[in-house]
Amino acid sequence: MSELLRVVFWLWVAGLLLALLRATALARGLIALGAAAGIWAAIAALPHGARGLILPLSLAGQAVRLHYSPEALWLMGFGLLPAALAVALCTPNRRSRPAWLVGAALSLLGALGVFGVQDAYSFLIAWELMSLGGAVMILAESTSVEAGRGTLQMLALLEVGTVAILLALLLLARHAGGAVAFAGFALGAHSLTTGARLAVGLLALAGFGAKLGLLPFYEWFPGAYGNGSGATGAILSGAVLNAAFFALSRTLIDWLAPGGGQFALGITVTAIGTLTAILGALYAFQQDDWRRLLAFSTAENAAVAVTTLGASVLFRAGGENALAGLAWTVAVLHLSGHALAKGGMFLSADGVHAAGGTYRLAQRGWLRRTSVIFGIGALFAAMSLAAMPPQIGFVTEWFTFQTLFQGFHLGTVGGRLTLALAGAGLALTAAVALATFVKAFGIGLLGEGPRTRTPRVGPGYDAAVFILGLAVLGSAVGMPIWLHGLAPATVEQFGANAARAMTTGWLLVPLTDKFAFISPALLVIVMPLLAILPLLLLLNGRRHAVRRAPVWYGGLREDPNRSATTSLTFSNAMRTFYSFIYRPTLDTAREHRAVSYFIHKLQFEHSVADVFGPVLFDPIRRAVWRVAGWLRALQSGDMNVYLGLIGLLLIVILALTLR
Repeated sequence: MSELLRVVFWLWVAGLLLALLRATALARGLIALGAAAGIWAAIAALPHGARGLILPLSLAGQAVRLHYSPEALWLMGFGLLPAALAVALCTPNRRSRPAWLVGAALSLLGALGVFGVQDAYSFLIAWELMSLGGAVMILAESTSVEAGRGTLQMLALLEVGTVAILLALLLLARHAGGAVAFAGFALGAHSLTTGARLAVGLLALAGFGAKLGLLPFYEWFPGAYGNGSGATGAILSGAVLNAAFFALSRTLIDWLAPGGGQFALGITVTAIGTLTAILGALYAFQQDDWRRLLAFSTAENAAVAVTTLGASVLFRAGGENALAGLAWTVAVLHLSGHALAKGGMFLSADGVHAAGGTYRLAQRGWLRRTSVIFGIGALFAAMSLAAMPPQIGFVTEWFTFQTLFQGFHLGTVGGRLTLALAGAGLALTAAVALATFVKAFGIGLLGEGPRTRTPRVGPGYDAAVFILGLAVLGSAVGMPIWLHGLAPATVEQFGANAARAMTTGWLLVPLTDKFAFISPALLVIVMPLLAILPLLLLLNGRRHAVRRAPVWYGGLREDPNRSATTSLTFSNAMRTFYSFIYRPTLDTAREHRAVSYFIHKLQFEHSVADVFGPVLFDPIRRAVWRVAGWLRALQSGDMNVYLGLIGLLLIVILALTLR
């Protein structure tokens, strides 16, 4: 399996080079084949992982070594399925395809490195490759001012995170005897003081949280995702997001072993994850663009996983290793299922855009114009993200709540209160997420639209969305079987076989069936049987004549386009109730002709305000522009000014040397 992973690396490198040479078809095939090989390698190497892979590269005189733990392979395998389908079946238009494939190859190579490299130098390079690849994919599809601004904001915030990661790695390396190999980080962390341990944890939370979309960094998500295609979103919210979570988990769970500061760190991680999940869900509900809605939803689901990871840190600090293993396993499962479902929804959005030319959520009757398999796949993906049974999203959110409910095992009031409040916050998040995907599927796909001739969704999108929808259902139904693939990882990290204790036959349980249980496999059997009742009522109702009458529409003939439920009207009640968070704005502009009484054009705009933009990012942006204005004098072109600067620099160098 190590050799197969080496093949994956070279396939993506070859695909990158061919894309640079504009051999698009071959590059596309190699990148997709590499993703498929990565999935097969992950399946074959589980449950024990893949070790001993050495790349023909060297940094600082040392070979680049790769080691893939079971959880790394797990997250990578789930993240690569939507990436493989996006590259093989749903790549953007021909004009932007070569550059987009370059970005996709860079992102996947970076993710492969983040999952497997074993030293700080290689890790930072792989981390930056993921960021660069995302920027290239977005800019390949649009070079507008808006796309450039969103991409620059993304890169700026990710670089802030990179600096935080660098500081955390330097602190760990210093206490590991100056070695940058990850093998010594866990041992070196034992010599950290409580304050230093807490500092490393917070730096890692900020650094990796920048890519996960934790507050305040989630505000780059809509600007970046909203200017790329759904294929870009499928890669960023799958393999890339999973890699960022794995890196955060490795820092908090592997390197910062139990010790001082763990309790405070667990509370901080849990609180930030909960607040981000609430804000992400609230802002996702207000979007009227497929990509922006799914971007906020990505931040919300990443935050749910981080909240559960924080609970794992808390349980471990309290000596509850079995519950810590349960929480950690649930976090990994949640992001695994999210990668499949979010990939399905992003590619559904691409299918709508390819057929209708817009990503706007509007009733256009798409399910009437598409194949049955597209509708089934999109429905399963939306159900999962709305946490509806029997999909994987329902299973992982049920596990999340069952884990948080067991906070009473902690011996401190602070820990119990933190998990109780986190449970309440995630309950609000789940409710809003349900409404969000009722809106996305109901208005964006199911809603009736004008009966006009429009292109159908292409067969590539049909196949990709259907495969991901089936994978969402299959991962839930088969969980009692394949969950054991994480058993060695939980034993190694927590000394307790939490993954194996999460199943009892075909039942899923939070370590014990005396607390609670569900069975997705049985739900798949029972739910169709329950559907027999409404079907019988429907058949019985056909004995009586049905009288249909048009809805009253102000005395006028009903216009389906004007009377259809819009994204704005669907979410207006929530916007009004949570106006203290949204701070909504409504602007109406009227354009008149020669006579002011007659309106020629009426333009209506609505928006909600960012939480952190006005108070955090805007002042920083203004300060940067101010400093740039001062430094502009250095570009005066005056030779005397340049000679003077060189003279000052020489004096400073001599002063430092002579000291």
